[in-house]
Amino acid sequence: MDLKLVVAEWHASVNSADPHRAAQAVTDPVLVLGPRGTAEISPAQFAEWVERSGIRLEPREWHPIDDHVMVVEQDATWPESPTATRVATVFRVRGGKVAAALRCPDLATALEQATA
Repeated sequence: MDLKLVVAEWHASVNSADPHRAAQAVTDPVLVLGPRGTAEISPAQFAEWVERSGIRLEPREWHPIDDHVMVVEQDATWPESPTATRVATVFRVRGGKVAAALRCPDLATALEQATA
């Protein structure tokens, strides 16, 4: 399993707003963290979020932690706010899919979360 390829496919699925592709990119359940907190959601719920949010997350810097964890700095945009905001997401991968996507406000927080 190539960690970077799995995380790159997650980004491609989110940025394409393709619900089927998004559901295929994550485990069941997938752990997510965002502005509304942490939750375990189904692939279908993840796909609904991808479609509803309109978010785009452009990867900028990749920070491998180990064979299953990667932190990625991203430029995030939303339809209502096209100006990019830099965020960092901790990705945990299991079985060739993203098992956790923990979006943090900055790289330092993400790196701390990745090693906790």
